[in-house]
Amino acid sequence: MIQLLEPVVNAIGYELVLLEYSPRDSSGMLRLFIDSPDGIGLDDCEKVSREVAATLDVEDVITQAYRLEISSPGLDRPLVTPEHYRRFQGEVARIQTLAPIAGRRRFQGVLLGATDDEVSIETAEGVVTLPLADIDKAKLVPNFDKEKTGS
Repeated sequence: MIQLLEPVVNAIGYELVLLEYSPRDSSGMLRLFIDSPDGIGLDDCEKVSREVAATLDVEDVITQAYRLEISSPGLDRPLVTPEHYRRFQGEVARIQTLAPIAGRRRFQGVLLGATDDEVSIETAEGVVTLPLADIDKAKLVPNFDKEKTGS
């Protein structure tokens, strides 16, 4: 579904950060997190919602009832692509892996960088390099002090 919707979102000037689909027996939820250099407001969400809904109606890829939700990534922004990790280098992130690495699955620390295959994070215990393919979830940790001071 991401292959269908990402070009639609990109064509109207937004980045598709993450797509989540939760099918249920009677109805499902399709949630898209979008971003742009100028941030995301309600008008942006409405614009993307109209385009995505029209595309889904034409392509008919979801055969059951569903609710479409468009949202900004928020302060605890999900990190999905290598570019996300590179863009937020120097920020604190929380990463969960699919299987234990060095005896654990949860890591928190400062993002040091990323290649197309790995992410480096400095934790309290030292620097850890995590294969991107082994990451289950990753999000920025909001820095509310930074938001208040604007730095």
